[in-house]
Amino acid sequence: MARPVLEVADIFRDHGPAWRRANAGHVSLGQMKVMSAIESCRTAALGGHVVRCEDCSHIDIAYNSCLMGKICNGELAGHRAALP
Repeated sequence: MARPVLEVADIFRDHGPAWRRANAGHVSLGQMKVMSAIESCRTAALGGHVVRCEDCSHIDIAYNSCLMGKICNGELAGHRAALP
C-alpha cells in the first residue's frame, strides 16, 4: 500500500510547535511525548538504512520509525476501539 500524500506526522511537524505554545498548560506530558515521537517518526532523527533494488539497482533511503510504529503504520486499525 502506498503512503498517503499527507500524514499526521506532516501536520505535527508543520504546526505542532505553534499548537503546543497555544495550548501550553493544557497538554499532558504523555501527549507531548506521543506528539514528539510522531514528529520524529521516519525521519533522519531516528536513523535509517539504504535500500537497493536487486533488479534495477535503484537506491532509496528508508528511515526508521518511532517506537509507535505499529500505530503510525496503521497495523492496529482493528484495535482502535480499545484505544482511549
